[in-house]
Amino acid sequence: MGSDEKEIIQLAWQVVDLVDKKAGALNEVLVKPRQVELSDECKRETGFEEELLSAAESLEQVLNQNIVLPECFYSFFDLRKEFKKKFPESADLKDLDVQLMANYLNIKADVPTCGFASLKVWNMANIILALISEPICHKFSHPERVNEKFETGTCSKVERVDDNTVIRARGLPWQSSDQDIARFFRGLNIAKGGAALCLNAQGRRNGEALVRFVSEEHRDLALQRHKHHMGNRYIEVYKATGEDFLKIAGGTSSEVAHFLSKENQVIIRMRGLPFNATADDVLLFFTPACPVTGGKEGILFVKYPDGRPTGDAFVLFSCDEHAQNALKKHKEILGKRYIELFKSTVAEVQQVLNRYTSAPLIPVAPAPIIPVIPQPAFVPPAGVRDCVRLRGLPYTATIEDILEFLGEFTVDIRPHGVHMVLNQQGRPSGDSFIQMKSAERAFLTAQKCHKKTMKERYVEVFQCSAEEMNIVLMGGTLNRNGLSPPPCKLRRLSPPAYTFPPPAAVIAPEAATLYQPQVLLAPRPLQPSAAFYPASTQLFMNYTAYYPSPPGSPNSLNYFPSAAGGPALATQPGALVRMHGLAYNGGVKEILNIFQGYQVGLMPSLHGKYL
Repeated sequence: MGSDEKEIIQLAWQVVDLVDKKAGALNEVLVKPRQVELSDECKRETGFEEELLSAAESLEQVLNQNIVLPECFYSFFDLRKEFKKKFPESADLKDLDVQLMANYLNIKADVPTCGFASLKVWNMANIILALISEPICHKFSHPERVNEKFETGTCSKVERVDDNTVIRARGLPWQSSDQDIARFFRGLNIAKGGAALCLNAQGRRNGEALVRFVSEEHRDLALQRHKHHMGNRYIEVYKATGEDFLKIAGGTSSEVAHFLSKENQVIIRMRGLPFNATADDVLLFFTPACPVTGGKEGILFVKYPDGRPTGDAFVLFSCDEHAQNALKKHKEILGKRYIELFKSTVAEVQQVLNRYTSAPLIPVAPAPIIPVIPQPAFVPPAGVRDCVRLRGLPYTATIEDILEFLGEFTVDIRPHGVHMVLNQQGRPSGDSFIQMKSAERAFLTAQKCHKKTMKERYVEVFQCSAEEMNIVLMGGTLNRNGLSPPPCKLRRLSPPAYTFPPPAAVIAPEAATLYQPQVLLAPRPLQPSAAFYPASTQLFMNYTAYYPSPPGSPNSLNYFPSAAGGPALATQPGALVRMHGLAYNGGVKEILNIFQGYQVGLMPSLHGKYL
């Protein structure tokens, strides 16, 4: 049973003829629950005993024998809303119930056998008759309708989505689809294209979905399905925001919009395609048992921003039969690779395309990193507690979420003073450090923001010093037992016995303006107070596999600031260039051809020769 579910023990109904203004007979039937034990409150309200219900039929049998509803009953009127239209001065809509409306219209109960459910139904029928009769003469028009089928569709990132219409469902089976979500919320109207399954960092479903409803009322009813079951799993339902929904389901690509413009199509995702695969290869892979809708127009290849293929593609099929035939080709061979096939959704297409075509949040610097000009110390002198530590952040939290969380104290943050702490896999650890303008503001921030909630999680906020922040950012730990320095065995930290030469500039400051900001990243000296490393040690980090987190917010990683209109590049003897992505069968000749026209210095190669 869900959190709002209770077993039915009685059904009662009555038909009202709106034309002749007459009410039919009052019908009622008992229903045998799965657990016949009744609470004292139930016995008191209904007057039923366990023996009476034990002799009744089950709910399924009662519905099949007594109630056959025609198609028109997918439309309905909310009696409270109709009553409120005629009597706006009455109680608030959420407070209105049958008894209040009956009392307002002076309707007295005169049913001979007035049971618990039959009294409510009889009152509702008489309220309807009173509304359609003189002097009120109300007309029931514009009925509400329950959508029988979920409609797929696209959503633009610039579209406005009301925060009060979105929920987050958690605990979904990994193989569930948007249609399964629509069936779970059956009876509630989901907006067109309003069911979006979430993907994890590896592009696989993580058991969560964001669902957008047509109104706040339907959203509130959806929240009552918290811990209802989908198969053998219970589903958790929470509030979410329109921004959350747009991050998952929103898109801006016109190519994707054109691909998804064919509605009511079944989408299949292909993964593991050869990089040289073409649309003709995909068509040949599926035909003739499962023809692709629109031929080549029904295939969408996923590519990187530079146009290189990712090995993923989405394919449209006109019906479930063709899609099921296509899924039977799971792990069949195309070229020299086996292909994985999965049933997909519109939101998944948007997420995958957004992930591959958008720029990364943290710019990736090439390795090795060349020191340019010594930068000022990253942190202020130790001993001043002008920083705060945020612990327990949601793993999906961004810097924008942190700024919103801090509220009025955002103005007291130092420039580029938000530092996310990442774990050994380069993923958010749930911690963050904030550099404030003064120790007083850091103290007030910790006092006011401690245990405030962010995305339904409370976040702990502590005042700390720059030294503590620096140690954690370098890989150390900070807990109740005090500070622990980062272990020297980490391969991305300089060994304690090794000292780098003084950081001389290998590129003139005037020439640095010719390079992209990503290329030029200054080394970061350790603070003198960190006794576990020599003070002169320079720390170089490769941000393609960073751990711990980069000591700077994503919008500034100590990049050399470029100025407009820089002069020509000066000659720099002895400069090195590292090349990524070389062909495995490439040799010295191919490399020299790439640098044809440039002067290449002599240096020993891997084979003992000079290049």
